[in-house]
Amino acid sequence: MADDIFTPQTNAADYNDDSIVHLEDMEHIRLRPGMYIGKLGDGSSHDDGIYVLIKEVIDNSIDEFTSGFGKKIEVKINFVERRVSIRDYGRGIPLGKLVEAVSKLNTGAKYDSKVFQKSVGLNGVGTKAVNALSSYFRVQSFRDGKTRWAEFADGKLTSDSGITTDTHTESGTLVEFVPDSKLFGNYHFISEYVEKRIWNYAYLNRGLTMYYNDRRYYSKNGLLDLLENNLQSEPLYPIIHIKEGDFEAAFTHIQGQSNDYYYSFVNGQHTTEGGTHQSAFREAYARVVKDFIKKDYTPEVIRGGLVCALCVRIQEPVFEAQTKTKLGSTHLEPNKVDGTNDSPLLKTYVLDILKRNLDNYLHIHADTAEALLNKINANEKERKDIAGIKKIAREGAKKASLNNRKLRDCHVHYNTNHARRLESTIFITEGDSASGSITKSRDVDTQAVFSLRGKPKNTYSIGKVDVYKNEELNLLHNALDIDDSIDNLRYNNVVIATDADVDGMHIRLLLLTFFLRFYPELIQTGHVYILQTPLFRVRNKQKTTYCYTDDERIEAIKNTPGAEITRFKGLGEISPEEFKNFIGKDMRLDPVLLHKEFDTQGVLSFYMGENTLERREFIMRNLRIEDDESIVVA
Repeated sequence: MADDIFTPQTNAADYNDDSIVHLEDMEHIRLRPGMYIGKLGDGSSHDDGIYVLIKEVIDNSIDEFTSGFGKKIEVKINFVERRVSIRDYGRGIPLGKLVEAVSKLNTGAKYDSKVFQKSVGLNGVGTKAVNALSSYFRVQSFRDGKTRWAEFADGKLTSDSGITTDTHTESGTLVEFVPDSKLFGNYHFISEYVEKRIWNYAYLNRGLTMYYNDRRYYSKNGLLDLLENNLQSEPLYPIIHIKEGDFEAAFTHIQGQSNDYYYSFVNGQHTTEGGTHQSAFREAYARVVKDFIKKDYTPEVIRGGLVCALCVRIQEPVFEAQTKTKLGSTHLEPNKVDGTNDSPLLKTYVLDILKRNLDNYLHIHADTAEALLNKINANEKERKDIAGIKKIAREGAKKASLNNRKLRDCHVHYNTNHARRLESTIFITEGDSASGSITKSRDVDTQAVFSLRGKPKNTYSIGKVDVYKNEELNLLHNALDIDDSIDNLRYNNVVIATDADVDGMHIRLLLLTFFLRFYPELIQTGHVYILQTPLFRVRNKQKTTYCYTDDERIEAIKNTPGAEITRFKGLGEISPEEFKNFIGKDMRLDPVLLHKEFDTQGVLSFYMGENTLERREFIMRNLRIEDDESIVVA
């Protein structure tokens, strides 16, 4: 038996000189895109590759601005042609090296710290990856009265203008590209994702004007503006804004939130997974506040409900991946050649700044200090109230998980270092019928299924204690592992998969209420989606078309002679073989987005609060009765 384990799967002769293959730079990027942009995706998720491509180009323009060149960046997206255009007004790429700068790995000025101080892009990869993963890529540099442009297809040079005279155009760089549909599939840009990135660049670079499809984005107060425009609840006290040296933070507490939440950045890069700078702030904040209030509360109690926007700027930051979502650096500056480092530790640097600024602020602003203390005392009371029930609930969840049929787990999880961690997905379904179809169709490596029993509890008016007492909600947040912190989230994509009928819509609303009420950061960080499944199947002997809307159904009937039309009333009616088409590479997901103008508390209060009569009157005033258009079989 043991010998069978080590039986060679291929002939030894198959491994020879011909097995050693050299790939050119662009070929390697196209073959292994995940190494450079994290994942491909179709644009439904905020971290899909098409948005990383935009970020990589803008990062270069931002580095020009932070070096003192160019105060304006223009971004345009043609959604029909799926063409992206980014123009900065910096120095322009040196003309003699223009082609190499966008097509040869390990080529660029970022290696010279004298040229780019505290830059985001440091390894000469970003623009090359954009070039390699685009079906069309064009770069043009305007510099010192001269210009040069070059065009590429799939990373291969197709045209080069050479250096010519241009005395009329302002210096800078123009990059245009179309992500390759052979790699990204039938992708689409979601404007809200792009706009959010544009706003972040504006918040983090005061004095910079961003334009996105001719709309102006400008921030006067930096991270203070970011927090004011993104809070979903009223702050318990005025936002505290601290800026000193290479550190900036704006923070406050909000009501109804148990955990702390961060918008964290390094050199303008949105570090969605935090890192050493965020850990340094969390530790320093708890320590300074604890010393101020002179009570021996735990850091979790002190930080409970804290919302913070944080940015540090350091030289040659070390990130844990090319996508730069988590900082690994421990010092403000890199190690010397001999490995020594006399640069301040990040945690010491942040602690010293908070000691000076936050402690003084709380002594001066007595009202803020009182509101802060009241919130911390409330957190401690809630901690004591739920301590006993939380322990019982966790023990119950552990026992239930041994034979619990609600969760069919997958092998790869988001809170690991697995190469496919970004693909990790959990489908939250209604009933055994729907969950059965998804379970049989899913990718067991990256897709998990959680089955609800009927409609979950309306959580708008209940407290955290009631969540632990409710078996189903308790099992759900344990499956996600988000109770203590979203940092432990086990699935990158939390997908609500319910029927497209009134009951299914109600369950969606109940689940969204639960997340917004107790774990809003799950939605704020772009992890929650609605699964779109077809309403109709139109087929004849030659072809089958799945339709998601009435318009698609009507069009499919026109193009399918002798069509047979099936109306799917629920997910359970779709066979496992068919379901594979809807949760695979062509899966349609609608992201749950929170706009800054969206009144979260007001909406939840009206639709989920105890105002039944008011809602009834609203329904009666807005009720529409339409004739059900009959389905004609050709």
